Parts: sequence; C-alpha cells; structure tokens
Amino acid sequence: MKIFTSQEISDIESRVLSQGVTLDDIIEATGPKLAKEISTEWRNKGRMYIFAGNDRCGAFTLAAARHLDIESGRISIVAFNIGGNKYTAECQAARDRFIEAHGSDHLCEVVGLEFDFPEISRHDIIIDGIYGTERKLPLTGGYKYTVQRINEAGAHVVSIDIPSGLTEDTSRGIVNRDIVNATVTLTPGLPRLSFLFSESASLIGAWRTIAIKEFTEAVARIPSKYRIVEQQDIRSLLPQREAFASKADYGSAIIYAGSLGMMGAAVLAVKGALRAGAGKVTCHAPSHGYNILQTAVPCALCDPDCGKISISQIELKRKYDAVAIGPGIGTAEDTINALDGFLKVANANSNPVVLDADALNCIAIRTKMLDHIPVMSVLTPHVGEFDLLFGKQPSSATRLQCAIDVAERYQVIIVLKGHYTAIVRPDGKVYFNPTGSPAMATAGSGDVLTGIMAGMIAQGLKPELAAIAATYIHGLAGEIAAQRHGTYGTLASDIADAVGQAIKTIIE
Repeated sequence: MKIFTSQEISDIESRVLSQGVTLDDIIEATGPKLAKEISTEWRNKGRMYIFAGNDRCGAFTLAAARHLDIESGRISIVAFNIGGNKYTAECQAARDRFIEAHGSDHLCEVVGLEFDFPEISRHDIIIDGIYGTERKLPLTGGYKYTVQRINEAGAHVVSIDIPSGLTEDTSRGIVNRDIVNATVTLTPGLPRLSFLFSESASLIGAWRTIAIKEFTEAVARIPSKYRIVEQQDIRSLLPQREAFASKADYGSAIIYAGSLGMMGAAVLAVKGALRAGAGKVTCHAPSHGYNILQTAVPCALCDPDCGKISISQIELKRKYDAVAIGPGIGTAEDTINALDGFLKVANANSNPVVLDADALNCIAIRTKMLDHIPVMSVLTPHVGEFDLLFGKQPSSATRLQCAIDVAERYQVIIVLKGHYTAIVRPDGKVYFNPTGSPAMATAGSGDVLTGIMAGMIAQGLKPELAAIAATYIHGLAGEIAAQRHGTYGTLASDIADAVGQAIKTIIE
C-alpha cells in the first residue's frame, strides 16, 4: 500500500479534481461508506454525538450523518458555523441535503462564541468532524475548549480524516489535550504518513482508509517512496521448497553472538535463523558458551572463540551466504577491535553483513567504523540505538528523515525498529511493516529478528528484500505467540518458535 505526504495527497487531489470530478461528488460518494463504518463502531453503545466543522471535514461528516439512523432519537448533531455564513460551498451543500432529508430539528447550529456542551457519558460515542487536514494551525478558543471536553468525556471517539487539532506530517510540539484523542480514525482517500509516527499513535488510535475510487485509480499511476508492506509482497519473496532439495540448497549463515551472561541472545538469534529455513547455521560465540549452544540449539554448529567470556575474533574461516553480528556480544575492547578489523575486510571484499544490538553499540563507541560498513549491509537499531549512533532526534519524523539520509550516505539498509518498523533503503524508499504486537516488547525479540534476517539472506534473498521479509515474518510470529501466551506472557523464545507457523501462514 502506497503512503503519501500531505503535499503529495494535495497534488493527487488536484489532479483528480482537474479531470471533471468535483469535491462535492467525492463527498457524496464517500458519505455512505463513512456511515457504514460509523454504524459498526456505534454498535452496543449509547447515544451518538456528532460534531461537524464548517469546512471539508464537516462536509464529509454531515454527508455521513445523513445516512445514519437519525430518526432513532439517539443522535445529536452540532454543526459549527461561528459568525454565520461560514460554511464552505461543499459543507453548505452537505448541510442543506441533511436538512432536506431529516429536517432542521436534528441539527444544532452554533453561530455564537459559546454553546452548551452536551452531557456525554463514557458509554456513548462521539464523531469528531470539526477539522481535518484542511486546518494547518493548532485549534484555539472555543474549538480548543470543545476538544478538551471531548477528551474529558472518556467516550468512544471516531475522528473523520484526522483527529481535530492534529497537524499533518509533523509530530513536534503537539499538546495532546488540545487534540482529539480518537479511538478510531476514518480517513477518506489515502492514509497519511503522520499515522505511522509514535507521537500521533495515541491520538489517531486504530485507523482505516475509506476508499475513493478516483484516488485509487490516480494512485496506481503515481510512484511513492513510502509503502506499507502487504502479505502478498512477502509471499512472492519466499524461496520455493523443492521436493528433492537438501540443506545445501538453502544456504549457510554464521552469527557472531553472545558473551558472559548474554548467551541467551545467541540462542535466540540462532533459533530465528533455523526457524526461518536456513540450511546450515553456525554460531561463533565465546568458548564458555559452547555447552549452552550445543544443548539449547543442537541443530546448529558451534564455533568457539579463543576468548572465554567475550568474542575477540571475527574472521571467516570459510564462505558463508549470510553473516550477522551483534546479539549479546557486549562492548569489550577486544570485541570492538575484532569488529573493526572484520568490517574493513568485509568492506574491501564488498560482503554485506547484518549488524544488530551490541555491534551497533560497538560502532557508537568507535564511530569511524561507520565508514567501513560494507555497502548494502543491514543495520537494525531500535530508537535508542539509532539516536546513540546518529544523534538525538526530537521526533519520529526527524528520526525517519535522518535514517533516510544515513542510508543514502553509507549506502546501507536501516531497519528502524518500532510499532511500524521502517525499512529504509539507500535509494530513499521506505517500507513500513504492519505486523507485530505489544507482546514483542520483551528482551531478546530483536535477536530473533537478526536470526530471521540472516536466514533469509542465506536462502538467497538480497539484503534489501531480506530486511523486508524478515521484519514482516518476525512481526507475524509475534502476533501468533501473543495469541498463544497473551500480551504479558510472551517470551522472545515463543516468538522464535512461532516463526515457522508465520511463514506457513504467509504461504498458505
């Protein structure tokens, strides 16, 4: 699914409107679809309170209201027309059609600066259609007061377009109490890039796109550098399994992982690679971890380091299809030196690697190593690791832009982990991953992802594709594990054990 910035969406809309379709046509066609979604949200709740502004968001809201069960007596509508005659042409048309269908008694128009806010209980539902993307500045005065009262009501809130008060494509300096905190956001046309940033997640809630035919047709012809990954994308990437294949056909991976007290990270990464289908997996770990690995993952080979408690050698003794470094290796001086030397050799030979966890922490200590990371390597930082490496970022939006710049500068793939993990490619394209669960916020989850990624590369996927596939599979495995063990009880080992089922689900 393509994702566009606000300016790009405006350009798409202008293109659609230049082809003979009017905004009023779009609003009229979208109204019934919005009403259907709103009715679904209204089920088993009390009264519905609808707040409509005087601009395009209000027009969509009033068009939807016309198709709701107004005559049930359980719906109250407030339309803001402060000062009188402030409706846009489309909003005026939607208001007139509503009155023609249901009469004026069902519509309370606010023309003064004050109005009596209704008594709303937490069992009711609020439809927020005050302002959407047409407003570029924060709300003030009575509008801000109304939004604050909506939030205080504690009711189920459905916002149309975007929550009133939220400005697009930026998450800096927002005051949550002055923005509608939606339970659900229904956006006509196209989803917004801002929906994918953590700062606005609590404001937008769950979001759904209401299809507009003309937009769908236009978008098919327009390139976008942002996409949300879909299951069919991953299905097409997965290597086919042949009846007469052997383990040699599915590649070999080596994972440098573990240190004193962190051998669990090595076990999890190796399990991830094996469950992802790699033919042969070797783990290079400190010698004290030999018995742990041979017991916990007997399907893998163990290559003990000369160091007892940490890795001091990162050298390839034979050719591997995939190399991953980082889970639990620590930041001892010997380990940093070993990583530094390895990257210089790998860079000279143009052999990409997967760098995660402590490998990134080692690089943050000795930042000159950034210049030696091989082209098309995959870096998998969470927010803290990214900011440690590339500087503290004030918002998700600026962090994403920094990741885009870094990926281009060093010609690497950045897997910026989060609720919508962003896979950033050197060409500036960004793929957002939709799978996952809050249950995955558990120690070791990222180590499993590293293993899956190594397993995918071992089977022949290019690093940029392996990053996308592994992240999707990892998130889906997390969802499956959460179904089995609950949000609180899921362990990283449960995620690793669910990787095979996740792949099976995608294929079937």
